[in-house]
Amino acid sequence: MRILRRIYTIYALLIFLITFLILFPLFLASSWIKGWEKYGRKVNRFWAKAYFILIFKPIAIEGKEHIKKGQPYVFAANHFSYLDIPFMGFIPGDVVFIGKSSIRKIPLFGYYFKKLHIAVDRSSVKSRGEVLIRAKKAISNGSSIVIFPEGGIITGEPPHMNRFKDGAFNLAIDKQIPLIPVTLSFNHLILPDDGKYLLDFRKGKIVIHPPLETKGMSSKDLNPLKETCYTIIQDQLWKDNHLPWDEKTKN
Repeated sequence: MRILRRIYTIYALLIFLITFLILFPLFLASSWIKGWEKYGRKVNRFWAKAYFILIFKPIAIEGKEHIKKGQPYVFAANHFSYLDIPFMGFIPGDVVFIGKSSIRKIPLFGYYFKKLHIAVDRSSVKSRGEVLIRAKKAISNGSSIVIFPEGGIITGEPPHMNRFKDGAFNLAIDKQIPLIPVTLSFNHLILPDDGKYLLDFRKGKIVIHPPLETKGMSSKDLNPLKETCYTIIQDQLWKDNHLPWDEKTKN
């Protein structure tokens, strides 16, 4: 089984590289031509869907009906795996990702990411401030924002999440737009962050939960909003991974 997973992983990596290189001229054009960024992100969504078809990885998506066309959102998802970013490519509409600044160091991919999305250096107060400004501008232009509020792949015990940082919730409250919790149920099993980089054959699952409204909220509502979002995602993770109660509570 390990040999088959290694072969499958190599195949998936080759497909990733080939499809990215084929689409890179489109990413480049949308990065260079002013006003074309949304088209680049549209190609991004097409790439995500085509990629998982080509690697024979079915993705079950629940809750797409919660997303209204033309309404910007802040999407907050758990983050256990390198697959999380491509999985979030299934989110409908124009979506801008906020990711770690280290992404910019990846050849070609990093260049297109920083042009079409937002990279943040979480150790820099200045960078975090600039990211907030860019994210607010993107929302004002009608785009949604995807944030992984754990702040990276940092939990040592998936599917138990680390506590959330404030950024996603501050942004939703500041712009008075709905925040949507998203659960990526099995990515920690499909591609664990264990240093082995072996893909599992199981299918993926994305749960898009009902929006949490922020109209009328202020900074005093930040912690309750954050805790509500955390509980929704964590409960779905427990449910989908069929963990017994003692496993849930020991953390």
